[in-house]
Amino acid sequence: MNYTYRTMASPVGELTLLASERGLAAVLWEDDDPGRVRLEPRVKGGHHPLLDAAGRQLCEYFAGQRQAFDLPLDFKGTDFQKRVWAALLTIPYGETRSYADIARQIGKPSACRAVGAANGRNPISIVAPCHRVVGANGALTGFAGGLNAKRYLLELEGRSFAAD
Repeated sequence: MNYTYRTMASPVGELTLLASERGLAAVLWEDDDPGRVRLEPRVKGGHHPLLDAAGRQLCEYFAGQRQAFDLPLDFKGTDFQKRVWAALLTIPYGETRSYADIARQIGKPSACRAVGAANGRNPISIVAPCHRVVGANGALTGFAGGLNAKRYLLELEGRSFAAD
């Protein structure tokens, strides 16, 4: 399977959008670890309706005009990862959940660390809002886009955090 991609500028840096024939497969960060999400081969795309829609919806999100995305998604991962990523999609705009909350939601209350690992490998950043997952004490925790990007996204959604 080939993945069509394009890049877009955003307030949190350049994002790379990847699509398969089934849906949006990834939103990657400018300095993303190349081993974090492995979707190959990639073909640079011109006009692609799904990438057009994803780019437009992300721009609307960053402008404060969109709180939910309406895109077909094509997650690639293990069954456990897909369960975690599906749980991310249920976190409302402007709210956060802890890793323990997600572990309980998917019926694996003792799997907090595994949930954290799956969250860190979420290929469809922002759209599947892994930035809305915080530590048990509400603190900002690791994020593929960096903690500054995580803070920016949460503040965009109306959350505020003390500077570290």
